[in-house]
Amino acid sequence: MKAIVAGGGIGGLNAALCLHKFGWDVEILEQAAELDEVGAGIQISPNGMKVLQALDLGAEIEKAGFRPRASQLRMGQSGRVIMTNNMGDYEDRYGAPYLHIHRADLVHILKSAIDARLPGSISNAKTVTGYRQDEIHAWAICEDGSLTEGDIVVGADGIKSAMRNQMIGADEPRFTGNVAWRAVVPVEKLGRNVPLPVASVWLGEGKHAVTYLLRGGAVANFVGVVERGDWQEESWTQQGSREEALADFADWHPTITALIEQAESHFRWALYDRKPLEKWADGRAILLGDACHPMLPFMAQGAVQAIEDGYVLARFLSEKPTIEAALSGYFAARHQRTAKIQAAARANMKIFHKPDALGPMWLADKIKSNALDDRLNWIYGHDVTA
Repeated sequence: MKAIVAGGGIGGLNAALCLHKFGWDVEILEQAAELDEVGAGIQISPNGMKVLQALDLGAEIEKAGFRPRASQLRMGQSGRVIMTNNMGDYEDRYGAPYLHIHRADLVHILKSAIDARLPGSISNAKTVTGYRQDEIHAWAICEDGSLTEGDIVVGADGIKSAMRNQMIGADEPRFTGNVAWRAVVPVEKLGRNVPLPVASVWLGEGKHAVTYLLRGGAVANFVGVVERGDWQEESWTQQGSREEALADFADWHPTITALIEQAESHFRWALYDRKPLEKWADGRAILLGDACHPMLPFMAQGAVQAIEDGYVLARFLSEKPTIEAALSGYFAARHQRTAKIQAAARANMKIFHKPDALGPMWLADKIKSNALDDRLNWIYGHDVTA
């Protein structure tokens, strides 16, 4: 059996490795001329690490990433710590660690595994524009007019998915009124303003920031989200200016302003919200990751949920008697969970920008250690490989 995967990002590469693990042949069609992931850091929670461990990539990812000691909520201007959650026992608690890793490093690890296990399976400069199928075959249709045949076509083609548009029509996302900045900075440039070795969320009225370390602590990652409606381009590769980013976080803690000042590039993108889709499959065509459940970044689960998708899809295709049963089972297993995480991310967007709403959480932290874990167990404790 052969799967054609549209998209060579994290979701597509991970899905290909999962399908191969369960006995499928795979061909990956990627629109970029070279497979090179731009971007900054991502967080891989234990539920995602379990999949990567099942693919025998856990040790390599740990070596390339950074393991935070804790997570914190802090006030953006003063730096006052509101809440601290110990993460040192996550491996014992959940069966896998919580890691930070640069997107480019994760893509490199996944691609190297593909090259070793499925040599020659990645075709670059192949933009998938749709799919075609009959009762026993499926084809990915490319912009150059070519067709690539398999038994299924997997749409891992991201937030602007052509496969989703064919399957259900163009979506109508809602602009959230938020714009996100991102940057990475070598810690040697930050002096005394290096972020702590924890995952920190810095809170403010109408804005918030996230900081953590990457690459063994050699690089600091910054994400800043601010409410503004004058720029609405949904693209990860658009450049803003240092002056604009500093203006958005004027008078904030020196850890934040130093990151902005020392960054060489300041990327920004507008954040759009989407309703959960009621359909992910059409015959032998199936969606995963951002193509079917794009998430706001306020739960740090976008990449992780795509990673979970790939394993569940591959497992159902190996267990169910027909492709139709496998794809419907995959949707049933994933739809409610991803929709709930989408809603949680949406709720966090409001909480992070109204620090006064955190009073009950602050009190809970003083009464009970690791109170935040109780709010996250349903996410981090989930194991699709079990």
